[in-house]
Amino acid sequence: IPPEGYLREAAQLCKENNVLLIADEIQSGLGRSGKMFAFEYEGIRPDAVIIGKALSGGFYPVSAVLSTKEVLGVFRPGEHGSTFGGNPLAAATAIAALDVLIDEKLIERSAELGKYFLEQLQAITSPRIRTVRGRGLWIGLELTEPARPYCEALMKEGILCKETHETVIRLAPPLVITKEEVDWVVKKVRMLLQ
Repeated sequence: IPPEGYLREAAQLCKENNVLLIADEIQSGLGRSGKMFAFEYEGIRPDAVIIGKALSGGFYPVSAVLSTKEVLGVFRPGEHGSTFGGNPLAAATAIAALDVLIDEKLIERSAELGKYFLEQLQAITSPRIRTVRGRGLWIGLELTEPARPYCEALMKEGILCKETHETVIRLAPPLVITKEEVDWVVKKVRMLLQ
């Protein structure tokens, strides 16, 4: 998660230099960050957005590039191809996944539970924790030492997480996680890091 203002500054640099700003929302988009797209926190509008993962609803691989006619209109039919582009099953899956995301208010759920999850993790006092940051249900615990052994220990407890940038434990639970499950994870993390 970049520092506040990072994307706004990047967007301004792109604009000043006539460069397209393309937001990679494969992981952060579609509710993970507590908003439809993580770039919304910065109040910017990228020239193109790449989405995937959650777009599949966990059922069938699908991704998409979202943009304006001005940007994507540079391609004429036949100039650019994709082996699986336009797959009807993938398209139907994406529509159904978006319907569930909206109808079940999973984005709002991510924002609310993510705030609670973040507060609970930030309340853990441990010399091993440098900082805890997050947006929605996308949280990083930055440690003062390598994170991999802790990720492996959490996996043995039934918690899937990933070490990133060597010292960060990344937690990205499903948007349907319950408050009770969040509390269970916090308890396991607290026990491990204290």
